[in-house]
Formats: sequence, C-alpha cells, structure tokens
Amino acid sequence: MAQSEFGKLEIFNDFFHLDSTTMGTTLLPLGGGVMYSSVNEGSFALTTDEPGGVLAVTTDTADNDNCCLKAGPFKCADGGCVMEVRAKMADITTGAQFIGFQETVDDTTPVMGMEFATATMTYNSVGTCVGFNFDSDGTTDTWRCSAADDGTVNTNADTNGTATDQGAAVNDEWDILRVEIDPNGDARCYHDGKLIKSIAGAVPTTSVILWAVAMIENRSAAASEAEYDYFYARGNRDWTV
Repeated sequence: MAQSEFGKLEIFNDFFHLDSTTMGTTLLPLGGGVMYSSVNEGSFALTTDEPGGVLAVTTDTADNDNCCLKAGPFKCADGGCVMEVRAKMADITTGAQFIGFQETVDDTTPVMGMEFATATMTYNSVGTCVGFNFDSDGTTDTWRCSAADDGTVNTNADTNGTATDQGAAVNDEWDILRVEIDPNGDARCYHDGKLIKSIAGAVPTTSVILWAVAMIENRSAAASEAEYDYFYARGNRDWTV
C-alpha cells in the first residue's frame, strides 16, 4: 500500500541542454535523471538542425569503444517498469546498439547485454537483460529483441531474436524502442508502437535491480555516432518497511 503521493519514479530527458561536450570514463550525470559511462572518451553534441532537442553521441575511435546512457535503478516487483528511447544512426554500418533494461552496468567499462554477429546473438554476463539489439556485424540490418539472464537466453525468447519481423534499421531514420516489464517479470518489446515480442519470465528474479540503458558501441577502429531524441524511464518506489 502506498504511503505517500510520491510513489512513482519517472525520468525524462529531451536533450535541450548539455553541461559538457566531452565524455568522461566514469559514471557522470547527463541531466534529467540520465547518467552515462563510457569506454574511452568520445563526445556529446546538441543537434541544431532538427527541432525538439536531439543529443548526438560519438564514441572514441578504438574498436569496441562505447557510451552507455543509463537511468534508474528500478525493480520490476515494485509495480513494473518502462523505458522508451527514440534513436537513429546516420550510418548503421559503423556500430551496434542495445536499448532496454540491464542489471549490471559498470561505471567505467559498460558492457552491452546483447551482441549480434552474422546470424548469432551473444548474451554477455551482465545479469538480467531484456530489450532491443541492432548490430552492424549482423548479416541483416534489423532490430532484434530478446531476454537473457547471466549470459543464458530466456527460454521464452528466440535464441537469436530473429523469429519475429522486428523492423529494419535504416540510415538516418528514427526508431522508437520501448520495453515494458510487469511486476511478475513478464516483458513486452515494442518497435515504432508495434508489439514485437512478449517474453514470459523475461526477468526471472523480480527483485533484481535494473537500469534502463541506451548504449552505442563501434565495430571498427573508427568513431560511431548515434542520435537520441529523448530518453524516458519509469518505475515505482519500494515501500517495504
């Protein structure tokens, strides 16, 4: 039972403002409740030729350099949690993205929960993760949604995230990626408002702490850039006494 009117935890950044254009390599605030960490120091910029506030994130230039925007933490058992990001890449051939929820996000060397190469998804040991992956190392340029726990795919998710048409990734085209998790751990993944996949038990231990993340990682010794129109996340307060 709620003990106060302040039960909802809500985070939103529309990226109208930047405190710094240079990334650091430790956990730092980006504003609006969104934080970031990165492998090596890339840069931030505000995109000024489009309305509404758009953040451009450019990684550093060593292979597998990255940046991870994160918000939270949340616990789905406390009434569920939701995250949504509107994102695009000018050149989808240069990198990979993960957008969703992830249990472990290191403050200095963040690791993407899912990576895709040729036709196979690799699930990294980041605890529980559920969400969307796009990876230029894949043969087909498409978004894929899945869920895993400690590097093992959820039995109710397709191993390679390819069973359902999840929408092509296209140069310089906005994608809206949304992940909803119920209090019982079931999850739903939406692409551009279309329900792509429902995953029963996507979060097998509903008491785990989850971060909402939007992560970009390059795939060669060259910078990769993503643009984010907004970052939204919502959860509920733990009223346990």
